[in-house]
Amino acid sequence: MIGKISAPRGEHVEPLIYYLYGPGRREEHTDPHIVAGWRHPAELEPPLREDGRRDFRRLFGLLNQPHAAMGTWGFARPVWHCSMRAAPEDKTLSDDEWAQIACDVMHRTGLAPFGVEDDAVRWVAIRHGDDHIHLVAMLARQDGRRPRLSNERYRVRDASLAAEQRYGLRSTAPGDRTAARCPSRAESEKAARRGLEEAPRVALRRQVSTAAAAAGSEQDFFARLRQSGVLVRTRHSTRDPAQLTGYAVALPGDTTKAGDPVWYGGGKLAADLTLPKLRRRWHQPGSDDRFTAAERSAAWDHVAQVVDHASAHIRSLLAGDDPGAAADAAWATADTLHAAAAALGSRILRQAADAYDRAARAPYGRTPAPTPAGDGLRRAARLLAAYGYITSDPSFRPLVLIIRLAVLAEAVADLRQSQQHAAQAVGALRAAQQLHAARGIYAAPAAAGQRPARSAATLAGAGFPAPPAPDPATPAPPRPRPSAPPRPGQQPRRQ
Repeated sequence: MIGKISAPRGEHVEPLIYYLYGPGRREEHTDPHIVAGWRHPAELEPPLREDGRRDFRRLFGLLNQPHAAMGTWGFARPVWHCSMRAAPEDKTLSDDEWAQIACDVMHRTGLAPFGVEDDAVRWVAIRHGDDHIHLVAMLARQDGRRPRLSNERYRVRDASLAAEQRYGLRSTAPGDRTAARCPSRAESEKAARRGLEEAPRVALRRQVSTAAAAAGSEQDFFARLRQSGVLVRTRHSTRDPAQLTGYAVALPGDTTKAGDPVWYGGGKLAADLTLPKLRRRWHQPGSDDRFTAAERSAAWDHVAQVVDHASAHIRSLLAGDDPGAAADAAWATADTLHAAAAALGSRILRQAADAYDRAARAPYGRTPAPTPAGDGLRRAARLLAAYGYITSDPSFRPLVLIIRLAVLAEAVADLRQSQQHAAQAVGALRAAQQLHAARGIYAAPAAAGQRPARSAATLAGAGFPAPPAPDPATPAPPRPRPSAPPRPGQQPRRQ
């Protein structure tokens, strides 16, 4: 069961009621009728005229009466609209069952609690399809007060979960505040008009996440954002102008009607991209970004070792009694994925990092305590960002890292599943599937006369020692000949 509150709210209730009782955009509205309301549905149902059309005058008058009595004290946009939809494979609910769901939604949101219907808002629930209803309420209480709307979306989510359990419907994830904000309809339509592949909010969230993963300090973070072409605006404290308290980002060319940039604060992109939470990635005691010569010469191998250690760390905690201790490693995995996608320039890895983002976040915006496994993953992400130019290496090192990242994502999926965080588990599994799909791109066929490449399972179980130094007594290998152009149908090496 999914509940969606429309935003922004409407100014007048009449156009919405006309639409819900109308044929719909594609003649999909059938048998529209009221199943619940602040009074019995039979008293509120608009009667039919002699010409076959409905007479809405009484319903409109009753709905608007409390708001009109409030005068200027009422909301400028008083029309509250929420749609409740069941999954396509769920059973068809009866009118009485939908009425119980609608009453539960109004009770949990506080708009019309049980027992005080005569003092609460006036509302109706209209059904014009088998799998959904529409709740329409006027935000004006009958006792002359304004209703409170605190956490209304989370209360609708609670009502949806209760309906799933009561009627045996398909289970969905609870509202744990780990999902990033989706682009609004206006943002999506604006992006489509401009011919963009995605809304600016989505592109900015990815660029901010990538810059945060590659940066080792606050100054480095803002420098990387500006270097990537993102507009940055910082916010300073009013008491201490030298203290930085927040930031906002914008894409060049994404402007308002007045020509000003459309700014997005870090918290508007994702819960873990606010400046205070980003600082927890960088200011760790004992952190050091000075990479050794061995780490620089074998960056892929070193990162693969760190990823393998993090996977084993999560698996060991799953087998124990404290799976919550793996939260920091799950959070830091997102940094490594974003850094690997940027270093390899891979579209599939970028999609995997996007899919994994929700699996990284702890519920209710909490920031996990730092752990050695998480710090190692964050440091590995900075190593990839610093030495991403080595992607021209023709060996199987990028393939090994992708395989290890897929194993790590699967471990996080098992972690989230054990914690009963279904949406986060789905995100981690989707990322693992995309990583497994990406490994074929880097599995280049063995050249003639060379030993056949080892299988993915063998590579995943292999150790990763630092590459040995060249032996002076060993003659230098002959310079490779220029490779022939790819044959038609040959699989490319990179994406």
